[in-house]
Amino acid sequence: MDRKALAAAFPATVPVLMGYLSIGMAFGLMLQAVGYGPLWAVFMSVIIYAGSGQYLGCTLLATAAPLPQVAMLTLLLNFRHIFYGLSLLDKFRGTGWRKPYLIFALTDETYALLTGAVPPAGVNAANYYFSIAILDHSYWILGSLVGATIGTLITFNTEGIDFAMTALFVVIAVDQWKAAGKGVRRHLPAMIGIGCTAAAVVVTRLLGSDNMIIPALAAICLLLLGLRRQLEAPEETGEEGSGT
Repeated sequence: MDRKALAAAFPATVPVLMGYLSIGMAFGLMLQAVGYGPLWAVFMSVIIYAGSGQYLGCTLLATAAPLPQVAMLTLLLNFRHIFYGLSLLDKFRGTGWRKPYLIFALTDETYALLTGAVPPAGVNAANYYFSIAILDHSYWILGSLVGATIGTLITFNTEGIDFAMTALFVVIAVDQWKAAGKGVRRHLPAMIGIGCTAAAVVVTRLLGSDNMIIPALAAICLLLLGLRRQLEAPEETGEEGSGT
């Protein structure tokens, strides 16, 4: 492990640390509530490592859902990761042996950090991305262990506790919005995401369906691909040209 990269990555992951300890504990409590102890919580967090998927897993375990249903629901829930991976192809190029783990550890929050991650001067980029991923994973494992352990000692009402994950992602999204700076183009991807999601919710509801994730992601992907040249074009700075 590159200690320099790890030390540089830690400050960037502090928001995820605070969030993952909370929502990891929530998962541990939920899993304990359906009859599975701390060892199972750690095992799921190490092997599966999918926050919303693990939350869903608690419900599926409680209802003894058949495997085909588990597979289909998991696919639909995590379908968005296909688009996550496509957007990070360039960033993960050249990461070598770290690449399989970076792909495995690509949660919503880690994706949010990696998309805006800029390695400090003198820090290996691949090691920096790897450090962010492994730190976030360790936070989730610790949180789930603590939650499941507490659940064995105290009885909790876990209703509504799964909203903690949504709240964490909103906080990270707001932080990225602020870090993007001023200008419409800097915020255009976020605005496209918000607009397409809102439109998908309205349209699917009118059609009598709640499955808005795939249509929303497809629309976002198409718009971003169509606007790729404009989004990636260098910004014009009047200040640089005014002095010549």
